[in-house]
Amino acid sequence: MIILGITGGVGAGKSTVMNRLKETYGAYALQADQVGHLLMKKGNVCYQPIFRLFGEKVLDEQGEIDRRKVGAIVFSDAALLQKLNQIVHPEVRAYIEQTIEEKRQQDCPLFVLEAALLLEEHYDTICDDLWYIYVNDAVRRQRLKSDRGYSDEKITNILNNQLKDEVFRQKCKYVVENNGDLEQTYQQMDKRMREYGIM
Repeated sequence: MIILGITGGVGAGKSTVMNRLKETYGAYALQADQVGHLLMKKGNVCYQPIFRLFGEKVLDEQGEIDRRKVGAIVFSDAALLQKLNQIVHPEVRAYIEQTIEEKRQQDCPLFVLEAALLLEEHYDTICDDLWYIYVNDAVRRQRLKSDRGYSDEKITNILNNQLKDEVFRQKCKYVVENNGDLEQTYQQMDKRMREYGIM
């Protein structure tokens, strides 16, 4: 089984790449963010520690953790953000590693892990290959405005808080340019798949 890590900045098109790997190559795909959301649900491993950290003010009407409320608090409190990460990140990693092992037992040919913090959280240590999905800032801004309704100020803030392009390029073994022409994006992906021997 090949374990492929996919990363890149917000609006780069990581989901587009991942969906094609699922549809064309039968990959099993897992998003670290989605795992985090799952583990914060009531009854799951991160719920009680987060509730103890923040209290009732982060719950919604159903008693579930409202991630937007949590985000608003930790956005301006680095110490609380660190405590939140210490709760969530080790559990997310444990879940991912367990899922990888399950898929290995099932003879899955390709396991794809998508994570915005792939490098920061050292997921490169469990991946066989790392892809950096690259998009230039002008295209990224256009996508985030049209697809997500983000303001220029919000986009600038996000870009300033992400790893720089040169860091991604230095750490990742393969770069997929995703500036607009999907056919070109797919050709780059197919080339790498042929190198893996997965057709």
